[in-house]
Amino acid sequence: MSSPNQPVPFTADDYRARMARAAESAAEAGLAGVLVAPGPDLVHLTGYRPVNTERLTLLVLRAGEDPVLVVPTLEAPDAEQAVGSPALTLRDWTDGKDPYSVAAPLLDADGRFGISDNAWAMHLLGLQQFLPGTSYVSLTEALPMLRAVKDAAELERLAAAGAAADATYEEILKVRFSGRKETDVAADLAALLKQFGHSQVDFTVVGSGPNGANPHHEAGDRTIERGDMVVLDFGGLKHGYGSDTSRTVHVGEPTAEEQRVHDIVREAQEAGCRAVRPGTACQEIDRAARAVVTEFGYGERFIHRTGHGIGVTTHEPPYMIEGEEQPLVPGMCFSVEPGIYLPGRFGVRIEDIVTVTDDGGRRLNTTARELAVVE
Repeated sequence: MSSPNQPVPFTADDYRARMARAAESAAEAGLAGVLVAPGPDLVHLTGYRPVNTERLTLLVLRAGEDPVLVVPTLEAPDAEQAVGSPALTLRDWTDGKDPYSVAAPLLDADGRFGISDNAWAMHLLGLQQFLPGTSYVSLTEALPMLRAVKDAAELERLAAAGAAADATYEEILKVRFSGRKETDVAADLAALLKQFGHSQVDFTVVGSGPNGANPHHEAGDRTIERGDMVVLDFGGLKHGYGSDTSRTVHVGEPTAEEQRVHDIVREAQEAGCRAVRPGTACQEIDRAARAVVTEFGYGERFIHRTGHGIGVTTHEPPYMIEGEEQPLVPGMCFSVEPGIYLPGRFGVRIEDIVTVTDDGGRRLNTTARELAVVE
């Protein structure tokens, strides 16, 4: 049994299966194995979330071999407590000993390995110095699908995070915007995300008036005024999985042009969501949304990709962008977030997280997409 406040827990078998899939995927990609540093990949594969420091921590995955986690001796007790620990072997090293002498025997001396994007350069260079015949490629390049397809328990967490973000939006519509600074509304968003169960708030974009024309505007000291369009984009982690949603509101009644631009973005976002189905290339989601914006003459003002994957981080592969031919697979989760940005005037963005189903797509955000009027 589970609830939004108590999701189904992951088990050692879940992590064992993930590590096996990663090793098999690496072999299929012609790699000797996968090297995983502290960060989202390690959390996803083992449930272990250590601090990333100068001391080497490295998960080594190779097809046909048992997973091995190299850890500093002083951190071994914490590693042993990780849910995925029973599915792997720990090899510890003490201060004063060369950690690469522990890690190197686990690698092929002339192998090519996928390695976490966020691995420290000093660790990668240490491995190369010990094993000069090895070579490395980033996991995003080599195995972009490593975390892309979510299982039922992961989807449950993403849905709970999306529902919490939706509840946050419903509540923010009740607060006063005019006469307050962007930072005030951003603080309200952060507090509400926490209230609805987020353990981590990653971003609270509040772009009012001309600031809304900057897609990643950081909330500042600008005072929101009546007549402003305000882009809201917020999210973070709940139960270890991400939320990310955008809605655009207006302080007082909008002009006909503002309403029209918002309607175009809403139509584009709907077109992007309708295009989601198994087997469709990621770029087709971008094309569907961008075609609508372009048809109405604002193509040059849609200045970013249509979407990004989401999971244990709020941005991860796959990406909904021209040139990405990766087919959609049931269990993938990503944003669909077209926008129009008019420099010096205002911007509009609407964003939902969508998961691919067996016969289409399902939105994990369900709040109204019409232009809301706030005070």
